[in-house]
Amino acid sequence: MNKPSKLISPVGPLIKILITCIFCGGFIGASTNAINGYVSPQYYQNILGWEFTSIWSASIAQGIFEGLIYGILFSLIFTISLLVIWKGQAPYSLALTHILKTVLVVYICWTLGGLIAMGLAALSPEFYRAAFYKVPTETKQMLRYAWVGGSIWGALLGGFIGVIVAIVWVNTGYKSL
Repeated sequence: MNKPSKLISPVGPLIKILITCIFCGGFIGASTNAINGYVSPQYYQNILGWEFTSIWSASIAQGIFEGLIYGILFSLIFTISLLVIWKGQAPYSLALTHILKTVLVVYICWTLGGLIAMGLAALSPEFYRAAFYKVPTETKQMLRYAWVGGSIWGALLGGFIGVIVAIVWVNTGYKSL
């Protein structure tokens, strides 16, 4: 006679999943803005109106703040999806695998967004300067500025794509059992 399987409490793994997602959002924000703040502090001066000397460290703090916000949104969507799809029984290791894949998607989209914006700025500087706010006139600075703006949009798009793909991966993994 088969024993009924022992159900595990979903609370522990779900809390770990929520915290991991939030932490990953903060980490992504800090790491990408550390690079972006170094590449073009002028972007932050022009877009956010920052007029002080420690723009690089402020850009990291801004990245952490925004990353935590997006991490919270991702964690709620992803954790609720896991709860529904796996009926509260998703193991943390499965979730972590998909969270890390999503982080990779965000970094790939961040890179592609920056490269695409730089390509657009190089292809048509006049259009780029007319279409975006306070773009520098010097070519090197314009390309740096384009990288930052494009990579931010790429990361945001990557987060959106990542959450959808993660849910599909989790659902596919559940159905394959």
